[in-house]
Amino acid sequence: MGEATAETSSADLMVDLIISLDGYASAEGWPGWWGLEGPEYLGWLEQEGEKGYTFLLGANTYRVMSSMSGEAAAEGSGFSKDEGAALTGLEAVPKVVFSSTLQAPLTWPNSELVTGDAVEAVREMKRTGTRPLSTLGSLSLCRSLLTAGLVDRFRLVVFPVITGRTGRERIYDGYPDVALEMVDSRTFDGRLQLLEYAPTVLNGPPGSPT
Repeated sequence: MGEATAETSSADLMVDLIISLDGYASAEGWPGWWGLEGPEYLGWLEQEGEKGYTFLLGANTYRVMSSMSGEAAAEGSGFSKDEGAALTGLEAVPKVVFSSTLQAPLTWPNSELVTGDAVEAVREMKRTGTRPLSTLGSLSLCRSLLTAGLVDRFRLVVFPVITGRTGRERIYDGYPDVALEMVDSRTFDGRLQLLEYAPTVLNGPPGSPT
């Protein structure tokens, strides 16, 4: 019926996304976090940053995030205090960037470039690594890793907005069918909903032949 959620490994992999209620990762003209971040959510993000993740990202996300991190470090950047701290803090964490177009050495500190097949590279990282792995944006990379059955946890923070007119980056386009078993949920600041699942990629609708 379905594939294993993820292969046995010592380095768990989490797809970690923020999302509007109608399935977008961002919206044109809206601020970061849709302007709805609150103290509980920001405190939780700080705690998550202490868990020692290695972040996985693609070339487009690398270009955008490294540029924003540099801008946030400059005086008068226009980012809020919390946005700036989150962006500049990413410099210190280990990052693996999958790209056939970028060239080493990468300028964003603590970034390693992998030019080969991302799925096979992550499969090997899960087999031999000891640090937990998490995606950072990179929607097509998330989709590929999920389809390959490498994802142990699929985590969303749902923001209470519908961005039907301005929404950008539809998250679920091109996804396989996936069964989700809830393993955690939480509400931040009375409005943001964290949902964490163990995913299983399906070969067809429940009850259908494999």
